[in-house]
Amino acid sequence: MTIRDIQVALSWRGYRPGALDGVWGRKTAAALRQFQSNHGLDPDGIAGPMTLAALFPNGHKAVATLDDPALVWFQEARRLMGVKETPGAASTVTILDWAGALGIPYKGDDIPWCGLFVGHCISATLDREPVPSGLLSARSWQSFGVQTDPTPGAVMVFWRKSPGSGLGHVGFYAGEDDGAFRILGGNQSDSVSLAWVGRDRLVSARWPATLPPPVPRPVTVSRTEGLSVSEA
Repeated sequence: MTIRDIQVALSWRGYRPGALDGVWGRKTAAALRQFQSNHGLDPDGIAGPMTLAALFPNGHKAVATLDDPALVWFQEARRLMGVKETPGAASTVTILDWAGALGIPYKGDDIPWCGLFVGHCISATLDREPVPSGLLSARSWQSFGVQTDPTPGAVMVFWRKSPGSGLGHVGFYAGEDDGAFRILGGNQSDSVSLAWVGRDRLVSARWPATLPPPVPRPVTVSRTEGLSVSEA
């Protein structure tokens, strides 16, 4: 089950989700809300279990936790893996476009952009979810949404350099082991990538306030890499 499967099913039923490209945007969310309203469901624009059952009455394939299409912001983050900042004075247009869409003055990708990446993924897919002011600062994400335990898609906020430095890092939960969290984030080795961040650095795990609170589902992942020590 993928976002494109949902778009195709909506299109077949006469709704207009936009391009059938597997990218969750405002047109897809609006089409799903209309479908939900027409079927007596909460029009939250999220493809949860009840919505999927109505959209696919003949059943649909179960998906792994991290592949859950309801985690539209996390799937957007996965889609962007590999985006890199440009070395030197130039900047990557994709990263600048995220800032432009959010109306944020942003001079170039030499400015830490982990918070910008999270802001893009949230705002591009959850059109009713407020993002923190000053979202370029990773620690500003401590005020985002509501508190949760670490779970797939959660916004994970960490301190950087020292707990009292005011510096931080932010990304999305993509797994864990006994000593660290696997984080899908921006500005990790200057790119959108997966990295391991020590558990002792966690400040807060957050969840979108416009969605039902999750039932935390830890995902254990085998680690072969060392811990990330700097994400700027």
